[in-house]
Amino acid sequence: MAEFAHIRVDRHDGGIAAVVVARADIGNASSPEMLGEIRDAFTALSADRDVRAILFAAEGKHFSVGADFAFLQKLTGMAASEIKDTVYANFQGAARAIYRCPKPTLALVQGAAVTVGCELALACDFRIAADSAMFQESWIRLGIMPPLGGTFLLPRIVGLGRAMEMCLRGKQVRAEEALSIGLVSEVVVKDALAVRGMELARELAASAPLAYATVKQSIQRALESSMEAEWQANLPNQALLLGSKDHREGLAAVTEKRAPQFRGE
Repeated sequence: MAEFAHIRVDRHDGGIAAVVVARADIGNASSPEMLGEIRDAFTALSADRDVRAILFAAEGKHFSVGADFAFLQKLTGMAASEIKDTVYANFQGAARAIYRCPKPTLALVQGAAVTVGCELALACDFRIAADSAMFQESWIRLGIMPPLGGTFLLPRIVGLGRAMEMCLRGKQVRAEEALSIGLVSEVVVKDALAVRGMELARELAASAPLAYATVKQSIQRALESSMEAEWQANLPNQALLLGSKDHREGLAAVTEKRAPQFRGE
């Protein structure tokens, strides 16, 4: 994997990888270069058969204080073609690489997760928050709209009314409220965030890879289509899973009363 300037990729036992944003000196503020690295890291890990689950974390006090303000100021003078090559290629590219990743993805959020940081966390399958966490979609205060999928994902995760509060008022949502509205799965004290994240990552890594990817894609497709389309897509996907070695291993494990050893085959 390529060398990175703004992030690092850590490898752990059991097929766990961690993409860690490493710019605590600037509150992990997002730049096109940083987002391009996140995109490339998730793309590479998605294709790595040895990786079974991916943690998305950040060093320092904050997950991300948002987009780098100097970059936002540059955007005001950019042509549409330039914006496409930066915001869409790098910023949306990172969100897409996370959202479409076939493997389990888990964001570990401490401190501020503002604008870009909030939306990248939303793109993950699961989110665990430290008790210091605060989520905010404050793009509207800058006179622009969420570019990374927040207007699509938030209503589906927290409901229309709460999404309107976050996107149209820029409301701050702190950890306990985030838990109560389903924005995060768990809240833990900050010192326990990494340990709890690793525990859940190991649980997810034990899932049958083919089934996990297929069910995840099915859920995402259901958000973007209709029940009829989902019924039509279910049969060929289920046929593939029923013929897999993982399915046979799952049946054997239940029969033999042991933990399954899935291999993604």
